[in-house]
Amino acid sequence: MEPSGVRMGFAGLGVMGLPMALNLARAGTPLLVWNRTASRCDPVVAAGARRADDAGELFARSDVVVLMLADEVAVDAVLARGTTSFAARVRGRTVVHMGTVSAEYSQGLGEEIAAAGGAYVEAPVSGSRGPAESGDLVALLAGCDTDVARVRPLLSPMCSATVDCGPVPGALRMKFAVNLFMITMVTGLAEAFHFAEGHGLDTGTLERVLDAGPMASVVSRAKAAKLVSGDSSVQAAAADVLKNTRLITESACSAKVASPLLDVCHALYEQTVELGHGGVDMTAVIRALEARTESRDTTHAG
Repeated sequence: MEPSGVRMGFAGLGVMGLPMALNLARAGTPLLVWNRTASRCDPVVAAGARRADDAGELFARSDVVVLMLADEVAVDAVLARGTTSFAARVRGRTVVHMGTVSAEYSQGLGEEIAAAGGAYVEAPVSGSRGPAESGDLVALLAGCDTDVARVRPLLSPMCSATVDCGPVPGALRMKFAVNLFMITMVTGLAEAFHFAEGHGLDTGTLERVLDAGPMASVVSRAKAAKLVSGDSSVQAAAADVLKNTRLITESACSAKVASPLLDVCHALYEQTVELGHGGVDMTAVIRALEARTESRDTTHAG
């Protein structure tokens, strides 16, 4: 349940942030929202939240501020990091960072916020747009025990589970491990459908076989349905997956850990984005597979 008296702010109402903020507002959370594109706030305001005129007001009127922003540049801008306004924004407040950035960046940000008199909790989530809409995300939490304990109940309207991951940046590194499995799994699923199509098999039958077998999961069912129907609506955009593969690859390199499957996925999603499919669902990676098949056919024909 929402602890009484805690004023929450939320910045970043994109594919994930909008349904997350809506769940907070619908749960009766005292919520102030801000987004660079102001019209994105409208549905959350209609659900009971208030709108901040700018990021400075968001911090001034909040005790806890959730950030669900696209990248490190956006986070720095909202926090006014590197300016004299930074300390005033974070002092006495808890910043809950739920987006995906590099582990090194997050660790440095947490140290700067603590030095300025604020608290920092790393809280990236496992799950895509569907779980964000239903409030079934899994939050991975890292930070000081007291800060994590303060934040955990605030996340309940958005997250069906929370998992403690130790000090920062443990939560982001854990998310990288989870996402590595998810990315390689969905890419393998797309390749299986591409293989079936190449042999003239009925993909609807493949979907039914997979659904009935031991490998079926919420993710495989959702992605298989998209591959059969050609539905490209975004659950996790191909461009975001490419960003994740880059971050995970960098993290693997820093720890000198081999990640050969991820390396292949990185190349495939890079090609998917280059082909113009970055804004649609990650199942569009099948377009990169198709392009490679066409390239092979052309080479053999020559």
